[in-house]
Amino acid sequence: MVIGDGVITPAISVLSSISGLQAAEKRLNQGEVLLLACVILIGLFALQHFGTHKVAFLFAPVVILWLISIFAIGLYNTIHWNPKIVFGLSPHYIIKFFSETGKDGWISLGGVLLSITGTEAMFADLGHFTASSIRLAFAFVVYPCLVVQYMGQAAYLSENISSIPNSFYDSIPGSVFWPVFVIATLAAIVGSQAIISATFSIVKQCHALGCFPRVKVVHTSKHIYGQIYIPEINWILMILTLAIAVGFQDTTMIGNAYGLACMSVMFITTFLMALVMVFVWQRSVVLAAAFLLFFWFIEAVYLSAAFIKVPQGGWVSLVLSMIFMFVMFVWHYGTCRKYNFDLHNKVPLKWLLGLGPSLGIVRVPGIGLIYSELATGVPAIFSHFVTNLPAFHNVLVFVCVKYVPVPYVSPEERFLIGRVCPRPYRMYRCIVRYGYKDIQRDDGNFENQLIQSLAEFIQLEAVEPQSSGSETASYDGRMAVISTRTIQSSSSLIVSEHDDFGTSNSIQSSKSLTLQSLRSAYEDENPQRGRQVRFQLRQSPGMDPSVREELLDLIQAKEAGVAYIMGHSYVKARRSSSFLKKLVIDIGYSFLRKNCRGPAVALHIPHISLIEVGMIYYV
Repeated sequence: MVIGDGVITPAISVLSSISGLQAAEKRLNQGEVLLLACVILIGLFALQHFGTHKVAFLFAPVVILWLISIFAIGLYNTIHWNPKIVFGLSPHYIIKFFSETGKDGWISLGGVLLSITGTEAMFADLGHFTASSIRLAFAFVVYPCLVVQYMGQAAYLSENISSIPNSFYDSIPGSVFWPVFVIATLAAIVGSQAIISATFSIVKQCHALGCFPRVKVVHTSKHIYGQIYIPEINWILMILTLAIAVGFQDTTMIGNAYGLACMSVMFITTFLMALVMVFVWQRSVVLAAAFLLFFWFIEAVYLSAAFIKVPQGGWVSLVLSMIFMFVMFVWHYGTCRKYNFDLHNKVPLKWLLGLGPSLGIVRVPGIGLIYSELATGVPAIFSHFVTNLPAFHNVLVFVCVKYVPVPYVSPEERFLIGRVCPRPYRMYRCIVRYGYKDIQRDDGNFENQLIQSLAEFIQLEAVEPQSSGSETASYDGRMAVISTRTIQSSSSLIVSEHDDFGTSNSIQSSKSLTLQSLRSAYEDENPQRGRQVRFQLRQSPGMDPSVREELLDLIQAKEAGVAYIMGHSYVKARRSSSFLKKLVIDIGYSFLRKNCRGPAVALHIPHISLIEVGMIYYV
């Protein structure tokens, strides 16, 4: 519903503000106003690529000017037209209103709720502002300004009943009409920008939690963390927003969709809040139930009135939310099925131990990073690879990138390192953890951090007492969090950086002339990766010889080069599956996988070092 809100809000905000032109210029027809609104909307979405940081300093002044303007106009209209309207603050009149209007009064709530839309996202910026600052701003600035403005409109309408269709712009005194119109248009753009940015953040977080296809995330600011832009979502939102604006051409019908979306968000959020009270805050179930029933009763009255408006435009919110929910369900279901296949087809550790340190294959110089979604065990792509090409790198690292259900993971807790087999095998596991709000940057530093973390783990393991028990059980289970601060202070590796002009050492060490030329061409096209980091072992007489040998093997393997191995999977439903499952997996999930970003691109893996292993998953 919130993503659908990102489609509806720009349409209704811009159309509402531009409609003031018709109030001032009677010569303008509906088509010309609509054309101008579409131009503004296209410009708004086209500018998303540049980010908001360049104009963000204008947002607060625009909103403050807008609030001051509507407060002043409301106060003027109240004093000028009908000062007695202040008595409307008494609850007596709402009781009288419902007693006289009955069912019609209840239906009118579907329009009344538009006065509170936006409050469902009031605390969405808690990452930038404190809860108390939001409460103060709302209670002492936003709320009084809105109440006075609505009071002023009511006072104006009590004497000018024919102005109901365009009450806001008609109630503005002629001398200040154009300044207020400009401020209203800018405020509509700011409000639209806020919900578009929120949609980008929500989609990014949904992807991190495995509920949305992979999309391109562009960081629009080097200084402000979390300002992102998603091209695919941006253009989809633009097309849908223009379709709604052109299709309806009526703010009343779009308002019905907008109100239904906002009330649905509030209704669902109240239920989730009750769960938070019980499971997170550890409050009593009775208190949570009382909270839920009290607020649900109020919201249900408004939501039921909003559902009456489904035939008059409210269906748009339902259709948009169903489409986005279907996409999220199909992606999540397919991803879970694929993960379960990997989980049930792991390579047995006893099989690897039975092959010996050479694994029965040729071990070639270099480091092989095998990407998998498994946090334990050896993925099936490994056995599939060595079966078809019986050679592998001297050092193997099974890398698993996990998004955990917390907003941020500190860099000190990012890497979780463990060993898969005994020391002579030179096989390790690395779990890289990100929060759902963490930004995975393409800074080319991942390989170096990984090597340093592995070296630190090797030394840490040597000084720790070995646990007794089954030897097999002690491997592929014992993991250690490797802190980057610890690495910098106690590492036995000497790290040296130098500018790399021309051909790197890893190219020179390669025996293949073709590979040398390919790497040279790649590094010519990617100059940002031209900074080389070399590792050397400190002279430490007290170091265990086996640890020194393992560290030297690691450094030599890094010098030889790093290869990234990933599964290029094709997911298909089993023949015995139901028709619905085949429809979801073979058509829905397959379509989303083909049209979203590849995992190698999403993980910022250099193509020149990528090896993809084709596999068919029958789920």
